[in-house]
This record gives sequence, structure tokens and C-alpha cells, in this order.
Amino acid sequence: MSILVSPSLLSADFLRLDSEVEMINRSTADWLHMDVMDGVFVPNISFGFPVLEAVAKACRKPLDVHFMTVHPENYIERTARLGARIMNVHYEACPHLHRVVSAIRAAGMQAAVTLNPSTPVECLRDIVGDVDMVLLMSVNPGFGGQKFIAHSVDKVARLKALIREQGSHALIEVDGGVDDKSAPLLVQAGADVLVSGSYIFGADDPLGRINLLKSL
Repeated sequence: MSILVSPSLLSADFLRLDSEVEMINRSTADWLHMDVMDGVFVPNISFGFPVLEAVAKACRKPLDVHFMTVHPENYIERTARLGARIMNVHYEACPHLHRVVSAIRAAGMQAAVTLNPSTPVECLRDIVGDVDMVLLMSVNPGFGGQKFIAHSVDKVARLKALIREQGSHALIEVDGGVDDKSAPLLVQAGADVLVSGSYIFGADDPLGRINLLKSL
């Protein structure tokens, strides 16, 4: 399978959101990654459903919606109504994770579980067979443009081994500091999906950078 690229809308120019989404539509990107932050689970607030709904109408790429919030289960039905393909929830925010994953799938979406940098992959042993994707944060969630945490490469490899051991078909997605230096290492370790924000949206040639990540 070729590498999937999911540009992160968090790094887009919000004064030019229509043209930024149109750039993604023209690109070879596979999905559009959207980070919903509540200022409680993470120390920042990003955007909510008014922005999600507006982008969903304009974007022709599947939506990869990542909830960095407490009680993400409260938003399952509304996220499904957006037409989102994937709903990402944090392991750390879901004490009843299997119930949440089941509800996401029942709503017609793919279910993904996200791990913070300090959360070990071993905690997914009993759920990895029930999810479509695992997102590993390679920065501490809450802000764009952070420095890549180097041990994330080894974490990808350990997650890949766990997925194979458990007979899971879950994809591995990585988000945080993904650029032309970190991306090849992540792909070599077993990453399937690369989320990239400032590296893409901050470039003079964002389409070229998406192509570069796709070519790895």
C-alpha cells in the first residue's frame, strides 16, 4: 500500500480557508485531518462544528476528524452527519474505549484511537483488533508546529509488531513534526498515514510537499 497523506487543517490560514481547502482538493492528498480541541483535554481551543460543517461542504477529500476533547462520545452522531470517514478519539479520554469504538463504527465511520507521546502502545493490546487505525502523536497534542519527538520512530515499530501479533488490520497514522526528515524514518518503521501541518501549509509549494510525502 502506498503512503497516505492527511494534511492538518490546524496549520492552514484561517483567513483563506476556502482557498486552502481548494488547494487540498487539487492535491494528491488522501484525506484532510481536522483537530477538534476543547481547551480541557488539551491546553488550546481550535475549531468546532460550524467550521467542520463548512469545510465538509467544500472538501472533496475524506475527512479524518481527530477529537482532542473530553467525552468525544458526545459528538459521534454529529460527526457522522458531516460525512466524516474517520473519527479519532484519545485512549486517555475514553475510560470505556470499546463502547466508544463500537458506537463510532455503528454510526458508519471508521474508528481510530489516538495515543499521546507518553502512553505506551501495549495499552492497545485488547482493542487493536477492533479499530481501523491507531494515531500516534509524535508531539504533545494541543499546538501545531512543534518539534518531532525522536523516540516516536521506535514507537511506530513497536505498534507495528503488536498489530501483527494480534492479527489486526489497523493502519498506523502519525501526527506531529512530520516533514522531509522525520517522514522517511516513520515510513521505514511501519507508518501508513502521515499527518502534516506546517510543513505543508507553510510551504511556498504545498502541492509539491504533499507529493514528496506521497512518494516515500
